[in-house]
Amino acid sequence: MAQVSVLSIENLSKSFSGIHAVRDVSIDVPDEQFLGIIGPNGAGKTTLFSLLAGEQPPTSGRVIFDGTDITGWPADKIARAGLVRTFQLMRPFESMSVLENVTIAALSKRKSRGDARRHALDVLDRVQLSDQVGGKVSTMSTAGLKRLELARALAMEPRVVLLDEVLAGLVPAERAPMIDLLRSLHSGGQTVLFVEHIMAAVMALSERLVVMHEGAVLTAGDPRTVIEDHRVVEAYLGEESA
Repeated sequence: MAQVSVLSIENLSKSFSGIHAVRDVSIDVPDEQFLGIIGPNGAGKTTLFSLLAGEQPPTSGRVIFDGTDITGWPADKIARAGLVRTFQLMRPFESMSVLENVTIAALSKRKSRGDARRHALDVLDRVQLSDQVGGKVSTMSTAGLKRLELARALAMEPRVVLLDEVLAGLVPAERAPMIDLLRSLHSGGQTVLFVEHIMAAVMALSERLVVMHEGAVLTAGDPRTVIEDHRVVEAYLGEESA
């Protein structure tokens, strides 16, 4: 039986003053898949996420989410529909507590503040921040802020999560627990697209791997096969080991 795509990216392109940031990208993402996206800096990965999340309009192409063409929808409408992203540079409300940050996100799907608060507490337990619910965001470590960013996304009960370099800024000792947390999302059936530079995490988590180069998809497929492709070694992995 063929897998059903929850997200279809069809010939998506984005140009800025004649510069092609994303070029004719097509990717199908089956439900519950953990899809890794790698590529050198400037390959178009973050711009692709911005197009999917509605933060920028594409120059051409379409985004089909859960059977609906969402191309051109505003970001808040896309997030409420269930396509949610995180950011490499976290954007919490620093004047609010950890719980308040996640409760606000939960209110996008929950009608009462009490229900949203209960859901936020459940999510904070999932990301192992239950001991910091009343804490101030301004005093959190980078690792804690990364978990908070993930909690805010999960509180919106997404069908698909876009994770933008969730391991960036973490020291090696902090990466393994985060990889375990992401692996638990996968085992729970969450569909995830994630951009990451740390290849150990990419290989540990990806069911399928997409490599972008100069705005386009260079290759995609089984992670082990992809990283042995000579084009990938030349365009990306060679740069990483240089």
